[in-house]
Amino acid sequence: MVTPFPTWAEVAPRLIAVAAGREAADMVIRGGKLVNVHTREVLDGYEVAIVEGRFAYCGPDAAHCIGDDTEVIEADGRFVIPGLCDGHMHIESGMLTPAEFARAVIPHGTTSMFTDPHEIANVLGLRGVRLMHDEALLQPINIFTQMPSCAPSAPGLEATGFEIGPDDVAEAMSWPGIVGLGEMMNFPGVMNGSQQMLAEMAATTAAGKVIGGHYASPDLEGFRVYAAGGPADDHEGTCEADAVERMRQGMRSMIRLGSAWYDVESQITAITEKGLDPRNMILCTDDSHSGTLVNDGHMNRVLRHAIECGCDPLIALQMATINTATHFGLERELGSIAPGRRADVVLTSDLKSLPIETVIARGIVVAQGGEILVDCPHLDWPDDARDTVHLGKTLAASDFEIPAQGRESVNVKVIGVIENQAPTRAMTATLNGRDGLVEPDEEADVCHIALVERHRATGEVTNAFVSGFGYTGRMAMAATVAHDSHHMIVVGTSREDMALAANRLGEVGGGATVWRNGEELALVELPIAGLMSDRPATEVAAKAQGIVEAMEVCGCTLNNAYMQHTLLALVVIPELRISDKGLVDVTKFEVTELIEQES
Repeated sequence: MVTPFPTWAEVAPRLIAVAAGREAADMVIRGGKLVNVHTREVLDGYEVAIVEGRFAYCGPDAAHCIGDDTEVIEADGRFVIPGLCDGHMHIESGMLTPAEFARAVIPHGTTSMFTDPHEIANVLGLRGVRLMHDEALLQPINIFTQMPSCAPSAPGLEATGFEIGPDDVAEAMSWPGIVGLGEMMNFPGVMNGSQQMLAEMAATTAAGKVIGGHYASPDLEGFRVYAAGGPADDHEGTCEADAVERMRQGMRSMIRLGSAWYDVESQITAITEKGLDPRNMILCTDDSHSGTLVNDGHMNRVLRHAIECGCDPLIALQMATINTATHFGLERELGSIAPGRRADVVLTSDLKSLPIETVIARGIVVAQGGEILVDCPHLDWPDDARDTVHLGKTLAASDFEIPAQGRESVNVKVIGVIENQAPTRAMTATLNGRDGLVEPDEEADVCHIALVERHRATGEVTNAFVSGFGYTGRMAMAATVAHDSHHMIVVGTSREDMALAANRLGEVGGGATVWRNGEELALVELPIAGLMSDRPATEVAAKAQGIVEAMEVCGCTLNNAYMQHTLLALVVIPELRISDKGLVDVTKFEVTELIEQES
């Protein structure tokens, strides 16, 4: 049972009484330097009084708010900043449930997240979204949910476990934790006036909520058409021109630093060099895996990176607090230290290196010195959410064969991985045929890739080739995390090991595994929807690190190669992807032939 956080109206009489000194505060923070993100200034000596989880008084000398039972926190000259907000992210990418994700990020100063659970929507539909939403509401920080808009992300180019439609969106808009519509990935549908996409956006605007964007094309002329459809933000920019055009079109440019996305440095120059108004730029993570969260941080990591890229620390802080809250219509609720807002605070001794020393959420100290101090309640995830990997058969090496069509050599299309980027390259390679089958080429860094259907137990396998991982010797890596349809992706140099890896994930109910020479090197089990674990974040991160190290043993040198692996089925980001329908040319939004015809 979730106890709703009290509204401002419910506690306003006490807020006023505490501010006036007629009643005592629950907590007072004194002796610090308050960072005001409304005015972009540091106010030395300002003190903060908190009651019932909200700020009551923010000003010089809060002694009149202190009573016998008031908890007094001495800031000792440290900066008092708002709790950090992640404007766009997917909890499932952390391999963790909402509870364990919250446990991982709270010590890093994150107190608000705007999440799009479209990963689980592809596997479990609206029911999965509701489960994520419900566990999110149990947490001691603010986790808002955006109703997924596109499952499948590109109708006709992939099949998912479930589909999302306008009726689902309309229903979800009435849920207490829903703050808007998740990223509208089907940008061709929007540009072509898809009635389904328009109906979903209409249901969102009728509820007075925000439409998230996702335009993954370098064509800025096309972007102007997309902007007319209603999306209010976009996080798919990769260069300064992308950020500029999004803001010029009246949208918020969300710039991301995730585990595999390094898009801040190339876009923040719109602020640091072009001098555009920073109010329309928001920092976010999009996708962060558990290893990044445990070892490197969350929004504190993004904020530090933005500052290292030349952004004024106070401007960067606005991009991770008030800008986000304002965008979602929650400026009066969170994102700043001001009367009436939720009392989400971080104490830090330096605004550039940003050590997260004390974290307060809703007026309660939730972390100190990197250690979490509160419980993060778990939902009792049902059995059907833990039984989602259905292969239909035991896979064999023959399932991963590609006939050479009677040729000794064939020209094939190859998916080219780009390090630290979401897009891929559409490449070609000439491969040898042996015993009637097309073989990978280790010297040319071309290996097998296969997508195994896992929702409806059809046993279907789509085979193709991929380049960029650098794998050597006999190996295979498989994962049931495969944005966004979340079938199973298997990459390898050995068809025998590919079969072993795929069958292993069928056995454990999902996750990721690496095999070499017929033996398993690493495994991380993700039993919930084949996407998440409800085990502690540190435990999951350790197993995830084992996957990364095993990939390195197999010759991979890519940064965050696991994330790159899981994105190879993302058929809404150019140029070439794999799906259960075949090889997809995302520049044309059509299935294309793997083997080029002889001239």
